[in-house]
Amino acid sequence: GNIFTQQPSYFSDLDETLPTVLQVFNNILHKCGLQCEGASAEPQKLEEKISVTAGNMPLQELKDIVLYLCDTCTTLWAFLDVFPLACQTFQKHEFCYRLAAFYELAIPELESAIKKRHYEDNSVFADLWRRISHSRKKMLEVFHILINQVCLQPILE
Repeated sequence: GNIFTQQPSYFSDLDETLPTVLQVFNNILHKCGLQCEGASAEPQKLEEKISVTAGNMPLQELKDIVLYLCDTCTTLWAFLDVFPLACQTFQKHEFCYRLAAFYELAIPELESAIKKRHYEDNSVFADLWRRISHSRKKMLEVFHILINQVCLQPILE
């Protein structure tokens, strides 16, 4: 049996956890100097105006962000893949919209930053490119699972 069917209160736990998951995307955007529409746009301090972007941040920071994104996307996908019933809870938080908005802002920015950077070691580039491509693929798969469960399944049933 599934842990959620045996413990229905886990759905409310999931419901409470999702804003934290969405905050991961906002944190990545913020670190790349991007702002998501509908995100709480906090007024910036004047000294923050010298903005860090994915293109000019230190390599280690870019690596960390790409790794963080890759882990997050893979985990989300694995969770929804084994437990598609969670999709309804995800959708209550406008997850598809938020994921699409994040994808549109972050992915081109990160890909461009990875491509344009000069690397001492080409294997670092290869690794970053593999991870950002994997992240992109997993985001699309998460989106497909959500659309399938929330929009298509109800029509078919």
